[in-house]
Parts: sequence; C-alpha cells; structure tokens
Amino acid sequence: MSLVWLALAAIAVWALVRLGRQTERRGRGHWRVTATLFSAVLIAGAVLLAARGAWLPAAALGGAGLWLTLSSRQRTVEPRNEAITAAEARSLLGVPAEATRAEINTAWKRLMARAHPDQGGTEGLASRLNAARDRLLKP
Repeated sequence: MSLVWLALAAIAVWALVRLGRQTERRGRGHWRVTATLFSAVLIAGAVLLAARGAWLPAAALGGAGLWLTLSSRQRTVEPRNEAITAAEARSLLGVPAEATRAEINTAWKRLMARAHPDQGGTEGLASRLNAARDRLLKP
C-alpha cells in the first residue's frame, strides 16, 4: 500500500512541475494539469485492474489515460500577424542598415543559438528572430 502512496506523491509533484512551466493562456494551462492528474488516475486504475486479472477494463482505462495524456500535450501555436519593419528587424538582430547578407545570417545564427526553444529560449523570440531575418533578406 505504501507503493501506491509513493506513486500518488510522484504524480502530484509531476503535476506541480507542469503547472509551474506553463507558458500558455491561463485556462489552457489548468486544463493540461487537470488532464495530467486525471490521466494518471486512469493509468493507475488500469494497472490495479490488470493486477487483479481484469484485462479488458484495464486496457480500456489504460487506453483512455494514454489518449488523454497525448491530447493534453498537443500545443496550438497561434501565429503572430504583426508585420515587422526593417528598422525593428535591424535592431533585433543588431546589424547596421548597410549590413550584408552574410552579416545578417551571422547575427541571426549567433542569436538563434541562444534563443532557440531547444536551447532554453522561447518560441516567440525565435519566431521574431526568423521574421527579422526574413524581412532583411527578402527584397
């Protein structure tokens, strides 16, 4: 029985960590945490039913828990419709008005190395950097 309490505590900590990492609208973030907790309960119920030999209900609960987990993880990115001016793009990339194509690409790569979401940056800043580069490189 202590193993069940340990699993429930781990699920609670996991949900609190996910709540702290929310970068979305307020209601959507709470939906993700609620879905995480509910899917964890469904999967835990599936494990308990499977341990008692009830395979069909266990498979149904496990499938529902996995579906809820996966559906709550999908994020919708809302594109920004704001157009960036050439002056804003130069300011963002830190290049002068007479910068060459190579200088623009070098500045973009340097900034993107830190601003990319895989490197700890944000999607918003990375998309702004991409928009600035595109604005300056396109005629």
